[in-house]
This record gives sequence, C-alpha cells and structure tokens, in this order.
Amino acid sequence: MNSVLDNRPVLKKEIYKIAEVAGYLWQNGWAERNGGNITVNITEFVDDEIKQTPAISEVKQIGVTLPYLKGCYFYCKGTGKRMRDLARWPMDNGSIIRILDDCASYVIIADNPVQPTSELPSHLTVHNHLIGKGSNYKATVHTHPIELVAMSHNKKFLGKDVLTNILWSMIPETKAFCPLGLGIIPYTLPGSVELADATLKELDDYDVVMWEKHGVFAQGLDVMDAFDQIDVLSKSAKIYINARCMGFEPDGMSQEQMAEMSRAFNLPK
Repeated sequence: MNSVLDNRPVLKKEIYKIAEVAGYLWQNGWAERNGGNITVNITEFVDDEIKQTPAISEVKQIGVTLPYLKGCYFYCKGTGKRMRDLARWPMDNGSIIRILDDCASYVIIADNPVQPTSELPSHLTVHNHLIGKGSNYKATVHTHPIELVAMSHNKKFLGKDVLTNILWSMIPETKAFCPLGLGIIPYTLPGSVELADATLKELDDYDVVMWEKHGVFAQGLDVMDAFDQIDVLSKSAKIYINARCMGFEPDGMSQEQMAEMSRAFNLPK
C-alpha cells in the first residue's frame, strides 16, 4: 500500500520522530493502554501534491473556530490507539489532517481514516494560540509521568512554583533544559473546556503544565523538544522521591546556586 511518506524523506523523518517519542512514552510507563496524545503541526513539510490529495474521510467538525489554522496540516495520534503501537506503525495509529478554509472543520487525508484523538480540539486550540502569537512551537504532547503525577497528590507541592523550585533544585540540568518550570492546574475534569482554557492560560508562562492527579501537557519546537522537557522534570522527580525513600529530605540546590546558574547560562529568572 502506498503511503504519503513514500519519496518524502523529510516528512517521513518527522513522522518517525513522533513514533520514536511514542516509544519512549511507553517504555517509561507513561502511556498505559491508550493514554496520552501527540499532535504536531507538519505544514512546513507538506508539498503541493499533498495539498491536492483528496480527503479519505467526511468533513469533521472541530467544535471551535481557529482562525490561525486555515490550511494547516497536523499529524494526530488516533483515538483509542496505543503509544506502543504508534511507535511501530505511526500511519496505522495516527493520521494526517487538513484544516479547511472555515477554520472550524477538517478532513483526514492520509494514510488511513484513523479518527484523531478526542482531545483534538484542545490540542488544536493550543496550536492556534501558538501561531497567533508568532511562536515557532510545532508540537504538543500529553502523557502521564509516574513520579510527577505522584508528587501532584501532595497539596504542599501545588502552590505556584513550589514544585518547579523543588525540581529545579535537584539537578542543574533541569533548570537549564526546562527554564520556564512547571505550571500547575488544580484537578479539573479531563477533556473539559475548563481544563483546556486553564491549560492555554498556563502555557503563556510555562512550556510544561501539570494537570493535578492526571498528567502533563507540554509544547515544544518539535515532538522531541516537548518530550525532553518532560523527561528532565521526571528525572528530578525521581531524584527527589529516591532521596525520600532513603529516609531524608534532599537539600537541593539553594536559591543562590540556581540564580548563579541562571546568570551563567542566561536563563529566565
């Protein structure tokens, strides 16, 4: 069977980067069953032939009008699909969609009519916001990192930037590679408009947002960039939890040490 990826090495590389990250999410235990979602803006990799490709689905409504997405193309994980399967067969467990001129609907164009995630409206709303403010970010990832979710069950960590400062202080690389820290959203019904609105607001200040007792939502330049930020935050959470399991509260880097690092590497304060 022909694939839209055939003879398109740049597009194929981008899709298989998504597949690679899906495998990491599964291997880390962050993507149980069909948990988690990935949506990537691939418009820059779409050629004229793809733009002329007929739809393989009926017109589907997004549920919201997103004016900055007119004519954009996205790769989306399929609803009910598993990350472990996407890692092996990305075009059987996800699809490429085209946003139509009304900016409120889309069609699937490749490779199979795999219905995108039910959280597509939320993901596309973030992408619309990113384009609207001139951001170069192209990827959104939602997943369930075990240690970060565990820490969200402790109310003392959920004040503004409390968890951010704990995680930054565990290892210097966390501050360097996730310089905006971790936004926090109190428990909200998954898939709700309220959760989407709260996420959009937090993403103005943070690249990674924790949904209390649920998981994280990250944005990045590409899917690997979004994953890397979650990965370094998760590493810090593991260090903290391991120290507590050894019977002590870890000292962490001091505020002065973290400020010194911010100055040395020109990081946001």
